[in-house]
Amino acid sequence: MAATSADYNQFVSETSFYNRMVLSHLLPANLWEPLPHFLQTWLRNYLAGNILYFISGFLWCFYIYYLKLNVYVPKDSIPTRKAMLLQIYMAMKAMPWYTLLPAVSEYMIEHGWTKCYSTLDHFNWFVCLLYIALYLVLVEFMIYWVHKELHDFNFLYKHLHATHHMYNKQNTLSPFAGLAFHPLDGILQAVPHVIAPVPMISLFIVPIHHITHLSLLFFEGIWTASIHDCIHGNIWPIMGAGYHTIHHTTYKHNYGHYTIWMDWMFGSLRVPLAEEDSFKEKAK
Repeated sequence: MAATSADYNQFVSETSFYNRMVLSHLLPANLWEPLPHFLQTWLRNYLAGNILYFISGFLWCFYIYYLKLNVYVPKDSIPTRKAMLLQIYMAMKAMPWYTLLPAVSEYMIEHGWTKCYSTLDHFNWFVCLLYIALYLVLVEFMIYWVHKELHDFNFLYKHLHATHHMYNKQNTLSPFAGLAFHPLDGILQAVPHVIAPVPMISLFIVPIHHITHLSLLFFEGIWTASIHDCIHGNIWPIMGAGYHTIHHTTYKHNYGHYTIWMDWMFGSLRVPLAEEDSFKEKAK
């Protein structure tokens, strides 16, 4: 689908506004204003991604490891500073590449290669919410299978995903592990967010609001931090940290992202409470 001149101008105006909003508060104008629009967008995503990663990671670690010590995580299960610093180091190496993906996504949106829209003129709120639900189902399905194949294909696991699975015990997992991936691994698992609104690739033609699309991409940063804190929230059907901790210890369960539905449908679900019961039986 080709973008009209009006559509192109609308999206470019929107992304330019976001660029100014972030970059003008973080950098002198002479460092970013001369850059091409695409590089401005990448730089905005890179800086915002780093800020989001560190603020969410530090605040969450401070809350669960210090303010609520022994409430959510036993003292002997808190990851060492060395482990967390290594996770931060790995995430920082990958961050320039992670944040390239939303920049490419916005380029595709600006040029009319997706079903993104910028206003609600053509949809009512019910249809808009319905499309968001369809979008999330498609993303969930695709992330499940990307993640599963990263485990099932030995080459992909050895050279990409094993980097993230260095952290396979409760005392090595922390919110900072959420982005501690090989760069290509992290991009592969985020690509469904970009592919889902592209009609020539996706299984469904799913229109999605531009702001919703970008918000979900950055929500990934918060979500991945939360599912690596080892705290089982037990909110059905959310694929919370309790489920994801099992994934890091068994390597063959709970590949889902936001919910447990795909694992339930395809037979790879393991429930945290069942896992705890099996540990108790072994202890007996």
